[in-house]
Amino acid sequence: MSETQEFTLTLTQESDYVFRIEFDDTAIPALHTDESAPLGGGTGPNPSRMLVAAVANCLSASLLFSLRKYKNDPGGIVARAKARLERNEHNRLRVAHIDVAIELPGAAAGYAQIERLLAQFEDFCIVTESVRHGVAVDVVVRDGSGVQVHPAQTHPTVSA
Repeated sequence: MSETQEFTLTLTQESDYVFRIEFDDTAIPALHTDESAPLGGGTGPNPSRMLVAAVANCLSASLLFSLRKYKNDPGGIVARAKARLERNEHNRLRVAHIDVAIELPGAAAGYAQIERLLAQFEDFCIVTESVRHGVAVDVVVRDGSGVQVHPAQTHPTVSA
């Protein structure tokens, strides 16, 4: 059985490339975006940064959920994301690749079911799995001692 969900948001231009984004039917405060110079003033994140932030946030939340599902108390997770923009065949800039490196505060051996949850947490990330249809996304998870506990999907030597 398929489940369909919808949500809406409203973008309103405030000036030049500054937009206010309202998350309709929620109590979430409005967010302001802006293009980087020279096009805009850089007073807020631009859409490319929002996309990369959404991927990193979704992966981090999915990993946190998976850790907690197996009664782990991971503490503070830190994620760093790096995007590579490239020109396509029409000379238009596109987000071509996203690297996400997630750091767990403790040693991997201290987490229950770590192998199992690392094998499946990405699959539950709505944003990443949606974006991967057009943008390569690699993920690395490191524990608190810096040991890589989850390899990147396609470029194991790349780190963010």
